Amino acid sequence: MPSADESLPAALRITPDDEMRRVRLVQMKRIATLMLVVVAIVFLVARIYESRYPGLGYLRAFAEAAMVGGIADWFAVTALFRHPLGIPIPHTAIVPSRKDRIGTALGNFVQRNFLTRDVVASKLTNMKLGERAAQWLAQPENSRRVARAAAHGLSGAVGVMRDEDVQELVDRGIVSRLRQMQAAPLAAKTFELLTADGRHQALLDDALRLAARFLDENEEMIRERIKKESPWWVPGAVENRLGDKIVSGVEATLVAVAADPEHPLRKRYDDAVDKFVANLRENPETIARAEQIKLDVLNHPGVAEFSREVWGDVKSRLAGYAEKLATETEAEPDQLERWLAGLGQKVLADPSLADKANGWVVELVTYSVEQAREEVAKLIATTVGAWDANATSRKIELQIGRDLQFIRINGTLVGGLVGLLLYSAGLLL
Repeated sequence: MPSADESLPAALRITPDDEMRRVRLVQMKRIATLMLVVVAIVFLVARIYESRYPGLGYLRAFAEAAMVGGIADWFAVTALFRHPLGIPIPHTAIVPSRKDRIGTALGNFVQRNFLTRDVVASKLTNMKLGERAAQWLAQPENSRRVARAAAHGLSGAVGVMRDEDVQELVDRGIVSRLRQMQAAPLAAKTFELLTADGRHQALLDDALRLAARFLDENEEMIRERIKKESPWWVPGAVENRLGDKIVSGVEATLVAVAADPEHPLRKRYDDAVDKFVANLRENPETIARAEQIKLDVLNHPGVAEFSREVWGDVKSRLAGYAEKLATETEAEPDQLERWLAGLGQKVLADPSLADKANGWVVELVTYSVEQAREEVAKLIATTVGAWDANATSRKIELQIGRDLQFIRINGTLVGGLVGLLLYSAGLLL
């Protein structure tokens, strides 16, 4: 049978530290109460003997006002947590009766004063979490830990996923998007990137070198082809001469184009590429043809088969990698571990990159805080609202009750001094 305390949420249970606070709270209550009893006794004694010893009037005035101050502050402190003397006086037992409102106010206070972008960003900027993460990741044992955790996590995740679900996900998430995406503008953008700064001319140079090599390696085949296609009555010397002309002419053309950046063939090549890119953007027939090619490719059974093969290869590689890490505890760092450690070292070696990493962390956390701040406030309010009122009051009193007893002590002393000053001023007037 669980005790009453065990049935409470963990936040409201009495811990060993709370027990120490309870002992100190009881001691401070006794001191404050003892002061009140002492000034009450002083008041009675001074009141009795004041007629015989007029000077005791000062002591009586001090003790009288001290009693008023002490009792008033005792009432105020007690009224926070319970009804004084068990009497249900209005606006007492504030914490138990206003618990829900306190929880809401606390949640709003945290949201508006702690979970703001400026506060969080300022704290995170000073902490330089991106740089700290890089320092941690640069240590080989830490990069190995991250790599192994990632491998085990991914291996376990892909192990429970069905191949049919993955295939459906690929079809729905990737292939369907490709179907909706226009192929022609994307191809035009790709060609623009390839042709920027004359990159396509480098491709033409590669093509010229390949053509020259092909011509050199297949010269005999070309000559044999010329002989085969020539009429029977053409002399062999003419055939050889014709072959030499063709081979040398092609070679000369290839050399000329390769050596001259302003060769007319290069200009025609530029015009053809520009025209092709323009057609991909503006020509309806070219756009429709590109779309049809895209659909034919996506509808081909080989696409689904390819995705299945890729998924199977990913599964097997992850499983093998995780098994390798589990068995080879002292193995040399693998590629992923070296990459993680190298990433941390690069960040540390480049101050600008370290600043960017810190900025990325700040942006990520502040964005997350901004998205969750209202939910945090609601969580605080609902959590406090679900707590037991009396247990909540007891827990809060243990946290701050000892300090509140100083209010009673100070109230007794300050009240006495005020009473003494008023009594003295009355005599002077």
